[in-house]
Amino acid sequence: MSAKLDITLNLNGRDHAISVEPRRTLADAIRDDCGLTGTHIGCEHGICGTCTVLVDAEPVRSCLMFAVQAQGKAIRTVEGLADGDDLHPLQESFMKHHALQCGYCTPGFLVLAAGILEKDPDIGDDALAEALSANLCRCTGYANILEAVRAAAQEMRGR
Repeated sequence: MSAKLDITLNLNGRDHAISVEPRRTLADAIRDDCGLTGTHIGCEHGICGTCTVLVDAEPVRSCLMFAVQAQGKAIRTVEGLADGDDLHPLQESFMKHHALQCGYCTPGFLVLAAGILEKDPDIGDDALAEALSANLCRCTGYANILEAVRAAAQEMRGR
């Protein structure tokens, strides 16, 4: 067993002082050490996108990043999208457009979409579809996810 390292993760604007083994993934640290269970773990190989978080505003597969690599960076999880009881436009749109079924992939899609739209609010349909294709969903067939993200993008541009 490796010696643990004391690190501080900044999750959704709040610091979490934790002690982790150097090989602990960011996904495991977020869920188990910081108690934010909205970030799901799927394939653990970086393929499905279920564990997507934003690290310094860039989408990252948290199952492929070590927690120690994230120290000093701003990490945003699905819990950081809403503003208190006010849901993020993406969260509202996913509900309105029935963009989720089982919901397991939803946090990863929401965070990925937030990162995409915050970087490029005027992203075109083809580029949006390509960017969202990085994450996998076994239930919805993607049409409603694309529709929900497009609708949220329009609302976010109007704000």
